[in-house]
Amino acid sequence: MKAALPSIAVVIPARQEAGRLPALLADLARAPALIAERVVVDGGSTDHTPAVAALAGARVIRAQPGRGGQLLAGIANTTAPWLWLLHADVRLPPDWALPLQAAVATPAAAQPRAWYGDLRIDHGGLGYRLLEQLVALRSALLQRPYGDQGLLLRRACYQRVGGLRPLPLMEDLEFVERLGRQGRLCALGLAITVDARRWERLGLVGTSLSNAFLRRAWRRGCAADRLYEAYQNAQRRSSGSSSQP
Repeated sequence: MKAALPSIAVVIPARQEAGRLPALLADLARAPALIAERVVVDGGSTDHTPAVAALAGARVIRAQPGRGGQLLAGIANTTAPWLWLLHADVRLPPDWALPLQAAVATPAAAQPRAWYGDLRIDHGGLGYRLLEQLVALRSALLQRPYGDQGLLLRRACYQRVGGLRPLPLMEDLEFVERLGRQGRLCALGLAITVDARRWERLGLVGTSLSNAFLRRAWRRGCAADRLYEAYQNAQRRSSGSSSQP
């Protein structure tokens, strides 16, 4: 008799995502035997994000805005042996469950520290295809995938490396760097499509330069909360939005 696969808790930090979150939750609902928990952590939305998440069958908890703290709160409210950390504005392909099933079925001795998805940006421009390729190289060679590529890992591994830090910005980079020092990160072979709005606000080049500036400032010791405030101010000036990065 075939053994049941370990179950996965999906944790989704969200803020002002009422228009995008239902599609992701519908994607996840296609594999109920694999996804044991769908937890949306709302960071103070003023739209209908908590209501649409609950209507879609997710468990909703509330936390202060800031992705690191929201992820920490969500993880603390789950029990499944595997964690999948996803952003609220991503979409999954129809066959997304297959690579996850293969990953969690990998013998423990052969498992990497974590898996990540292949970034796809919901925009038709050629510049975006180049950016996707650069992100793929960065992820494979430098072992630094972005948070919006999703991160799949065992809860035991998450705990062993000390978990996420409650940072409002750079929480993904700080965490994957610690993971990378403990072992390799591998591509799932799963395309994760993210909304292009973040790049459209400041432009492809402007966003890339802004991200590079933020990473450099953070590495030089600038506090993450100050960088988060600067990022949010830039986003508001460009589009009037207060959604998360």
